[in-house]
Amino acid sequence: MKTFILALATLFALASFARAADDMPAFQPGNRILFQGDSITHGGRGTDPNHFMGHGYQYIIAAKYGTFYPERKLLFLNRGISGDTVAKLQARWKTDTLDLKPDLLSILIGINDMHQGVSAAQYEAGYDRLLTATVAALPKVRLVLGEPFGLPVARRKEGWEKERIELQARQVIVARLGLKYHAPVVHYQKAFDDACRRAPAEYWIWDGVHPTYSGHQIMADEWVHTVEAAWKPVEPVGR
Repeated sequence: MKTFILALATLFALASFARAADDMPAFQPGNRILFQGDSITHGGRGTDPNHFMGHGYQYIIAAKYGTFYPERKLLFLNRGISGDTVAKLQARWKTDTLDLKPDLLSILIGINDMHQGVSAAQYEAGYDRLLTATVAALPKVRLVLGEPFGLPVARRKEGWEKERIELQARQVIVARLGLKYHAPVVHYQKAFDDACRRAPAEYWIWDGVHPTYSGHQIMADEWVHTVEAAWKPVEPVGR
């Protein structure tokens, strides 16, 4: 009886793994998946194999799907740099993005633009130019845009209402660019707002900007959910 139960449990585990492994049609054999952005994506990345993805949401995603799909030979890359703005992305875009020829490009940028006084209009214009250049150089690339986000933690509590309004303006811009470039938008703000019903804001984002390890899991889950849904195969009618 124990042997039967163990065998049954193994079958259920394998079935669950198989279902999970079939849930990411966006990752095809040989794909290069590139994460770009600022410090949230940078995640303390280094140059050796232990650290080149950094330690954050992008690492969680790469570890999960690298395990699910070893036969697909996926290559996950991270070129996020702390402190980056749209203008700083633009300055290194050819070397750190276009020359890498990603099949899927995930971008999270905007919080530094806001904190450094770049207006919402300037942010949108610069981001739009960056995406226009990207699709011109890489017409088959699949784009994923992450909205900037934040929570009223530590020194961000003071003046939070003003910051929230500025942040929302940039979230609307990212949503608009997502529509223009047919790119799914990862709604991180809602994910964190929902998480705050389970634990205080400080549990998820330690300084109001940078997520904790639990916060990065929130990001990874939301990214996966968004990307899975964006490229989910359409079921034949009548099936």
